[in-house]
Amino acid sequence: MTFATLGLIEPLQRALETLGYQTPTPVQAQAIPAVLAGRDLMAAAQTGTGKTAAFAVPLLQLLTMEGPKVAANSARALILCPTRELAEQVHASVAEYAQHLPLTTYAVYGGVSINPQMMKLRKGVDILVATPGRLIDLFRQNALKLNQLQTLVLDEADRMLDLGFSEELANIYRMLPKKRQTLLFSATFSDDIRTLAGQMLNDPLSIEVSPRNVAANTVKQWVVPVDKKRKPELFVHLMRKGRWKQVLVFAKTRNGVDALVDKLQGLGINADGIHGDKPQATRQRALDRFKSSDVQILVATDVAARGLDIEDLPLVVNFDLPIVAEDYIHRIGRTGRAGNTGEAISLVCADEVNMLSAIEMLTRQTLTRKMEPDFEPEHRVPDTDASGQVVKKPKKPKKPKTSGGGGKRNLGKWVDSGEVAPAEPSIKPVRKVPVFNTGPRKKK
Repeated sequence: MTFATLGLIEPLQRALETLGYQTPTPVQAQAIPAVLAGRDLMAAAQTGTGKTAAFAVPLLQLLTMEGPKVAANSARALILCPTRELAEQVHASVAEYAQHLPLTTYAVYGGVSINPQMMKLRKGVDILVATPGRLIDLFRQNALKLNQLQTLVLDEADRMLDLGFSEELANIYRMLPKKRQTLLFSATFSDDIRTLAGQMLNDPLSIEVSPRNVAANTVKQWVVPVDKKRKPELFVHLMRKGRWKQVLVFAKTRNGVDALVDKLQGLGINADGIHGDKPQATRQRALDRFKSSDVQILVATDVAARGLDIEDLPLVVNFDLPIVAEDYIHRIGRTGRAGNTGEAISLVCADEVNMLSAIEMLTRQTLTRKMEPDFEPEHRVPDTDASGQVVKKPKKPKKPKTSGGGGKRNLGKWVDSGEVAPAEPSIKPVRKVPVFNTGPRKKK
């Protein structure tokens, strides 16, 4: 199968050939004809399998072949993304696919001045890539009209709900024309997202080209148990032992990112960090330096879990496990992309055992554990498996009390240093799914 057999026009074929796209991936082979046929679509595929091209390429063809010229302060197609980084990445890809077409594209997001964005939209754009908050700001200031919209794409909608965009999605839905095409693409589809899809899409075609919520088999994954306080020391040890050249590291909090970057820089290691508190220009500069290998270690919160397409990234390290298990799939999906191989290492301490169990249950696999000599944890990480069970270590019998001699009397209860109190059951954050007043839908 070739892109020509999918019915793509010559300018798009030429752009894809320039970018090195030789044959369609499975998600592209199934999605492109469906989008060209005007179907609403819900497509799930592993990260790094070409989802952006699967919706952007046929969308560009539809806009080229159909519809009137874009009006002032308007957009003909809207792609919603949960983060600024993903919006930039998607827009860059769309611009590359459209290089031989008479179409305009633009990306808008928060963290930067809104005025240049308002100026750019005055002439209208064919494809607008946006984060939800900034889109609503532009709409409310009359800088953007959506009455000409033909297609809505939700990219990584599950992440939008995780980030609390449920109210924004409901508001955006009310701003859109009732007659339109809607496309949902993601690596993971939770039950919440399937509920959302049922409210927003009209008789959608469902595509799942890989098992639901499974990481790419091109990524080798394993876990290194360690005490929490020794994680920074273990990371530096593994980096030097493995002679790591380029590593993307995920930490749970913004303070955690800053602390690890400060430690690495203090050791003379070329490291930088990105998180939500940093200005967008600073974040983008750090990303660009990492992609060009000017930065060896990039430490990030989950703002970088999606949308980063770094060519031949060899390694991802989970310094902290994510709170939401689905984010693990997106994190490690930054490596092993486009058929390349990669590695994902997770440094796991005892109080993360429930997060580890949730990840293994979601991905339906038990992650291999590798003890690092001299870093064996004092607080044992209980065994887990893909069933979601946490296997607790049997308690050792109490030492008998002794009488006489120089020993201490009335020792009372004691526990072995390797034992850990049973962890609290995992509580997955509740994500509010927007409820839309859909009413009858017009048929296309």
